[in-house]
Amino acid sequence: MSRDVKILAAVLGTAGVLHFVKPEPFEKIVPKALPRKKELVYASGVVEVASAAMLLRPSTRRTGGRLAALLLISVFPANVQMTADGFRSRKAPTWYKVGLVLRLPLQVPMIRAAQKAARGEA
Repeated sequence: MSRDVKILAAVLGTAGVLHFVKPEPFEKIVPKALPRKKELVYASGVVEVASAAMLLRPSTRRTGGRLAALLLISVFPANVQMTADGFRSRKAPTWYKVGLVLRLPLQVPMIRAAQKAARGEA
């Protein structure tokens, strides 16, 4: 298993657990048009934990990679929402706003790692 896939599994697993331990910050970034924010947060947490676990097992790594790639693409609007909300906030410091913008392109290497796992290259 590649280092990138290990990192991806750790990030997804940690984020997934946080969806249950502290769901409120995740609820805030669900795009405004979507209903049932808490349920969506819990559902995405389940998918994150499941895809992380699947990435760690050779027999399920390909499916876990596909699932992780789809998840990362589907939660991208929430990351954009978080960035937009951060820029609207008068309380958010500049360093935080810069971090939000820099965070968006980090999805690309994560999706690539997931796709690599899905192709059986990890």
